[in-house]
Amino acid sequence: MIRRKQGFRLHVKGRYPGGMNISGHVVPGGKTLVRQVGPTLSREARHRLAWMDFYARHGHNARLTCRRFGISPDTFYRWRRRYQPRHLESLEDDRHTRRPHRVRQPQTPPDVVDRLRALREQYPRWGKEKLAVVLRREGLTLSPSTIGRIVNRLQARGVLREARRRRRRSGWRPRPHAQRLPKGYGIQAPGDLVQVDTLDVEVLPGIRRKQFTARDMVSRYDVLEVYWAATAKTATAFLQVVLARMPFPVRALQIDGGSEFRGAFEAACAARQLPVFVVPPRSPKLQSHVERAQRTHREEFYQVWDVDPELTEHRAQLQAWAHIYNTIRPHKHLNYLTPLEFCEQYAQERR
Repeated sequence: MIRRKQGFRLHVKGRYPGGMNISGHVVPGGKTLVRQVGPTLSREARHRLAWMDFYARHGHNARLTCRRFGISPDTFYRWRRRYQPRHLESLEDDRHTRRPHRVRQPQTPPDVVDRLRALREQYPRWGKEKLAVVLRREGLTLSPSTIGRIVNRLQARGVLREARRRRRRSGWRPRPHAQRLPKGYGIQAPGDLVQVDTLDVEVLPGIRRKQFTARDMVSRYDVLEVYWAATAKTATAFLQVVLARMPFPVRALQIDGGSEFRGAFEAACAARQLPVFVVPPRSPKLQSHVERAQRTHREEFYQVWDVDPELTEHRAQLQAWAHIYNTIRPHKHLNYLTPLEFCEQYAQERR
């Protein structure tokens, strides 16, 4: 039923052909719309008009519309872009289209499609070649290309339950002793926080070693040692070296999330009641002091000294360099004092 309302605006009540119900809506240009919806629209255009009506009445949910009418998202969005509410002929097929009126329909039996769907949901990461082999074992012969087309149609209809990709676990994992650095942790005196890190060293082609570096954040005093590899065992040995060579008591350590700082290393710190703070993943700026130390040792020792390939001699040379670094080399940040001179001056001022 159509009632006149203010000129060319009509209040339309009823159902359009194709199932579109717009009861209760005021449609601009109602006479033209009603005339176009009649016999002048083809059957295909009326179906597409039903798509648009369903899309508008269900919160503009394109995926839901595609599943409701069994069409692909590409098809729906193509007609959605062409759709003009005042010109319903925009939903008609292009007269110059090359698409045949009768398109070849899939010939795969429904029970085979259901079996393929079940296999794909059971093994969601298997490709069409593997699925073809499994189906052949069951007496069902399908080519990989046919399986690919069936899977694509199932995905377009939204009836294939795809497995969610599990993202790699990241972030903080609880540790038995190491914790995050507390907010507001005071770093004022030498030994309040010592940063520890490893450096990959290539002495000769094919000969690689791991240098452990510990740097005090206040005095810039460094303790260095080199091992054949970075493991929890060598990290535990380096912990004893740090506690013995630092000229002041070490009250806390800061490490990254490397595996060498777990297990035996963490247990050794817990046995000594030595706090250990671990930085978040991908946060090298929180280890900036020891990272800067690694650069200095690489540029002023490994690029200048003729490092011996024997591990014992390498260690002796590294200790000679550490003595130079801590007692002879002036540090601009320390007002050109050496780290040892800074520690001695700090101790005198606190007496």
